[in-house]
Amino acid sequence: MSETKISNWKGLLALSPMVVFLAVYVVSSVVAGNFSSVPVSAPFLIAAIYAICITKGKVTDKVDAFSHGASDHNLLLMIWIFMMAGAFASTAKAVGCVDATVNLTLMILPGKLILAGLFLAACFISMAIGTSVGTIVALAPIAAGIASQSGLSLPLVTGTIVGGAFFGDNLSFISDTTIAATTTQGCKMSDKFRNNIWIAGPAAIIVTIIYVFVGLQADVTPEVGPISIVRLLPYLTVIVLALCGIHVMTVLTVGLGLCIAIGLFSGMEWCALLSGIGSGIASMGDLICVTLLAAGLLEIIRINGGIDFIVNTLTRRIKGRRGAEASVAAIVSLSNFCTANNTIAILTTGKIANDITKRFGLNPCKTASILDTFSCVIQGIIPYGPQLLMAAGLTGLAATDIIPWLFYSAALFIMATLSILLNFPRVRGQVH
Repeated sequence: MSETKISNWKGLLALSPMVVFLAVYVVSSVVAGNFSSVPVSAPFLIAAIYAICITKGKVTDKVDAFSHGASDHNLLLMIWIFMMAGAFASTAKAVGCVDATVNLTLMILPGKLILAGLFLAACFISMAIGTSVGTIVALAPIAAGIASQSGLSLPLVTGTIVGGAFFGDNLSFISDTTIAATTTQGCKMSDKFRNNIWIAGPAAIIVTIIYVFVGLQADVTPEVGPISIVRLLPYLTVIVLALCGIHVMTVLTVGLGLCIAIGLFSGMEWCALLSGIGSGIASMGDLICVTLLAAGLLEIIRINGGIDFIVNTLTRRIKGRRGAEASVAAIVSLSNFCTANNTIAILTTGKIANDITKRFGLNPCKTASILDTFSCVIQGIIPYGPQLLMAAGLTGLAATDIIPWLFYSAALFIMATLSILLNFPRVRGQVH
């Protein structure tokens, strides 16, 4: 258990910037009567200023700490991915690649099964490439076109793809969350998978059935336009390269290059292509600002003892298996709520979860599954997580528009909670 002792007052003060953020965001949205009308970056900026003000030390030192949190190399990589994804999506749309891909999808999938088909496709791709963000980059732009031509709700179609992306992020052997969870708990990936599939599998099956029924009841009348084989190449290439495990930056670079080549050969002017690339990068501006502000804010919370306070508070009075597993779920959920990054949340709480596992004789593979699953669930309900921000940026929606349609996140939460209450699955983990 963490040896850092944080007083209640100091711990609550350390966490108060998140309260300020939520208060400003929620109250402003309620007053406006629309959560989509309040940009997430503005409440984050106010909370960041507040966090720096309540932190002891010189202003330069506090700003340096804030900047250090916002300059993490993993965070900067995410920002470069955002920029490349925006450039690729905008250019692909400008040269007609999105329309061609949408038309092919509408032709292959029966109108009533579009939602179920998209969900299963997102599950498969995310499982294969091990990243929810990469899956969303590949499929979110297609969602907008499908919604437009099929008459389905754009938030519903986008939520379908994001939900499927979370499936693979939670289960894939090459997912960074899987690696973090199994490494911190000292169990094999195969054992963790056998535990986790009994939680994620039923959730995915239930959601697929829901999408089938929603599709049957929807008035789906897609109009399939002409399909250009050449214009299918960028998206097909992106998906194939991603499935081959190529780094997402390389994948997006190749995809953007193909879009530019198709545009030039089809007669588009060079300046028009540059305009498309520039507008795509600009469309990611708010997303990038939120990412930087959130990372800096959460670094201030961390150095003030906020994360340690959460861990110490939740592990103070654990009794029995259910209480121990529920504490692990609560710790990683709150940590994820503060960090907006499921991998960081798992790494932050992994040691304390391992201590709880040993003390109460828990299955380390079950603990790894709980860490991975509940952190994944939280990613689906925070409007400042990278997955929802990416999906929102690529479809022109607000993150809060997508959250109510994340059926998979809700089903995963129910199954994960039942796994704690009913003590399933009962598969022996192997510690090594």
